[in-house]
Amino acid sequence: MAFAISILLFLTAIVETRIGKQAQLDSELKSENTTRVMSFNIRYGTAKDGENHWSKRKDFLIETIEAFGPDLLGTQETLLDQRDFIASKLSGYDSFGVGRDDGKETGEMAALFYRTTRFEKVAGGHFWLSQNPDTVGSKGWDAALPRIATWVKLRDRVNDQAKPLLFLNTHFDHQGQQARKESAKLIRKKILELGADCDIVITGDFNAGADSDVYRALFADEAEKASPVVDTFAVADPKPVGDQGTFSGFKSTATSGPRIDWIGCSRGFHVQAAAIDRTERDGRTPSDHFPVTAILK
Repeated sequence: MAFAISILLFLTAIVETRIGKQAQLDSELKSENTTRVMSFNIRYGTAKDGENHWSKRKDFLIETIEAFGPDLLGTQETLLDQRDFIASKLSGYDSFGVGRDDGKETGEMAALFYRTTRFEKVAGGHFWLSQNPDTVGSKGWDAALPRIATWVKLRDRVNDQAKPLLFLNTHFDHQGQQARKESAKLIRKKILELGADCDIVITGDFNAGADSDVYRALFADEAEKASPVVDTFAVADPKPVGDQGTFSGFKSTATSGPRIDWIGCSRGFHVQAAAIDRTERDGRTPSDHFPVTAILK
């Protein structure tokens, strides 16, 4: 009997500790009123990457995500089992994403994750980066592959005064130059439609650098109309020093090249910080892209 009571007291203490930690987190969220965002191309899990195969780096990838602790996480090249693995390992998050090939489970996803103590999903959907964005699996312009954008509209649970938040995640084509530029135009149009009266956050692998037509199509002002989003990295550090490459090829030293992974946000946010996460172990990175991060208020 005494043993049973001891076990009950022990379990009660664990529950109370977890409740206490959650209450502390909620209190910190309310007081800081910040939103932590991460974009991460995780490299599709069936690639023949040898020592860098998904099975050998997936725990490292989870630890990298947890170390930053995003409220919003956009992942690219995410296959179904990868989405489900991340969802199972990240405590306190919901996920949303479908395969680009069939709009269900086949093909890479632009899967996104959001912290449930912070946000409640009120709407969500997907569209394809093509001339027919509502056509499942459609391939646009000169793209080599079908490309998709996934979005959710979220209610802020800890800030009653906050606008709804449109969170959109995408991955532009790696070959089609026209497709990338037209995809940027489409994204810009869609966030104006979907994000009316919303704050906006965009994550993605855009396969283009900050000096490209693709970048300007998304972020530059046009015809006296300001873009609805700004590049968080450029706002946080207008004159960055050093390499800004975000494609690592699994090598921590591969920091040169263009910054092709971006986080955008609407102009109502104050960008407190933005960075390229160079986490590595023994010279290897958790994916063939460095994740990028931003802290918004």
